[in-house]
Amino acid sequence: MIEVFLSAATICFGGMCYPALVGTQTPVGQFTVIHRPTRLPGYGGDVLVFHEDARYVYAVHRTWSGREQLYGTPRRNITRGCINVQPEVYQRLVTCCNGARLVIR
Repeated sequence: MIEVFLSAATICFGGMCYPALVGTQTPVGQFTVIHRPTRLPGYGGDVLVFHEDARYVYAVHRTWSGREQLYGTPRRNITRGCINVQPEVYQRLVTCCNGARLVIR
């Protein structure tokens, strides 16, 4: 299971918690993460999709290099609903958690 705590801007799995960038549009609830390729620039070739609606795809993905700062003050209003993590944290998620339950609180 993966847990995201919006108020603390953290993502937790495998007994560890890491900083994350989240947004006011990040949906709350329980979801399943699915590893998907993407050709959109800036995403590194793949994302972990957790929710889709008629207008948007919400995913856990790597931070865009040089654009986002994860350390220091929690950053809760940066994204449009996606959850952004450092590349090494993203790789851990891909390795362990494709198909896992994601709980966003």
